[in-house]
Amino acid sequence: MHSLRVITLGCSKNSVDTEHLQYQVKGSYELLTEDDPRDAHTVIVNTCGFIGDAKEESINVILEQAQLKAQGHIQRLLVMGCLSQRYPAELKKLIPEVDGWFGARDLAPVVRALGCEPRKDVSYMRTSATKRLPYAFLKISEGCDRRCSYCAIPLIRGRHRSVPMATLVKEAEQLAAEGVRELVVIAQDSTWYGLDLYKRRALAELLRKLSAVDGIEWIRIHYSYPDAFPEDVLEEMANNPKVCRYLDIPLQHVADPVLAAMHRSVDGARTRALVKKLREKVPGVVLRTTMMVGHPGEGRKEFNELLRFLGEARFERLGAFAYSEEEGTWGASNLPDTITRRTKLSRLQHLMQFQKDVSLEFNRSRVGSIVKVLVDDVVDGTLICRSEFESPEVDGEILVKLPPKADASAYIGKFIDVKITSAYEYDLLGKIIEADTRKNLYSAD
Repeated sequence: MHSLRVITLGCSKNSVDTEHLQYQVKGSYELLTEDDPRDAHTVIVNTCGFIGDAKEESINVILEQAQLKAQGHIQRLLVMGCLSQRYPAELKKLIPEVDGWFGARDLAPVVRALGCEPRKDVSYMRTSATKRLPYAFLKISEGCDRRCSYCAIPLIRGRHRSVPMATLVKEAEQLAAEGVRELVVIAQDSTWYGLDLYKRRALAELLRKLSAVDGIEWIRIHYSYPDAFPEDVLEEMANNPKVCRYLDIPLQHVADPVLAAMHRSVDGARTRALVKKLREKVPGVVLRTTMMVGHPGEGRKEFNELLRFLGEARFERLGAFAYSEEEGTWGASNLPDTITRRTKLSRLQHLMQFQKDVSLEFNRSRVGSIVKVLVDDVVDGTLICRSEFESPEVDGEILVKLPPKADASAYIGKFIDVKITSAYEYDLLGKIIEADTRKNLYSAD
C-alpha cells in the first residue's frame, strides 16, 4: 500500500477538506502525519491563497516538496486548494515538477487522481491522520455571496452553498463517536446558512439539531457577518446550554469611510449598536473579532477612531492583519493602495499592543472564578484546557498541573472544574478544585 501525506495550510476550512479527502482514500493509502519522518509515496499540499503572506507560504511549501521529489523522497506531488484554484495556469509554468493541480471547490478530481472513485454516500465522513482531538471544526457551508471589496474568497470558493442539515448531523454523530465533545461551526459567513437550501436563515435550527447529538456538549460559532445578525441565534446562545456564549464576528473596521470602501454593508453606528445588542442579549458573552489596518481610505483619523472603538467595545479576543491588495477584487481595480507597508505594520503593532492590555484585563477579572473546562491534551504534566470562552487554535489556554500519580490519559476529552489562579495576556493558570480528583473527573456522556 502506498503512503500519502497531506500538508494543510491556511484556515480550519482547509483542514476539514483534508479530512474528507483522507476518508475517501484511506483504504488505498497509508495516511502519514505532516511531521512523520518517513518518505511518502504521494504528497498533497492543500494551499491557502487568501492574502499575500499566505500565498507566499503556500508557494514556498510547494517548492520545498518539489525539491524533495527531485531528491527521490517523493514519487508524486499534487497541489489542491485556494492557491491552485486561483492561479492554475501561472503555477503550472512556475513549478512544473508538480504532477497535478486541483482547485478548492470539488474534492472528486483529487480522489480520482489518487486512483479512487469518489463516494457521495459517505461524503460526510472524515479521517484524521493524527489522533482525534476533543474538538472538531464543522464546515456548514462553502463559498460566499458577499462582495467585500478587498476579499478574494468569492473568486476562489464561488457562491454560497449550504451543506444539508441531515448531512451535518451525520458528520457530527461520526465525530462524537470518535470522542469529539466540541463542534466549532465554521463558514465564510455562518449566519447566511440555509438561505440557498431552505430560503431562510437556518443557523439557529441547525444549532438545535446539533445540540441533540449524543456526546456533543459545546457548539461554538465562528465567522459571522455583522449585517442583519439573526436574533434567533442570539436566543440559542443565551438559552441553549450547549451553545457557547462565545461569538467570532469579524468586523474589520468601524470608521464609516473605511467600511464604505470595504463594501461591508454596515456603518460605524450599526456596528456599535450590534456589539451593544450582543452583550445585552447574551449576558457574559465573549466576543472575538478581526480588524484590518491600512485599507485604502484609512487615514490617521480613521485609525484613531478604530482604537477608540476598541477601547469602548473591549473585545475579549481580537486578531488583526494589514491590508493586502488582491488582484481580481473590486478594491484592487478601483482603490489605489497608497498606504506604505511601514505604516500598515506600525498600525498593526500599535493595535495589537493595545489589545494585549484589554486581554490581560479580562483574564485578570477571571482570577478566583470556577469554570468548567475541556481537557484537550496533557503536555509535560500539564493539562491543556479551555473553557467555553476560549476557542481552539486561536485563543489562549487554561493550564492546570496534573495531580500527582494521576493517569494523564484519563483526562483528555473530559470536562473538569477548575479554579483560575493566575492570569497572563493570553493564557490562564488554574487548579482542580477537588482534592480527590476522581470526584471531579467526568465525561460528557
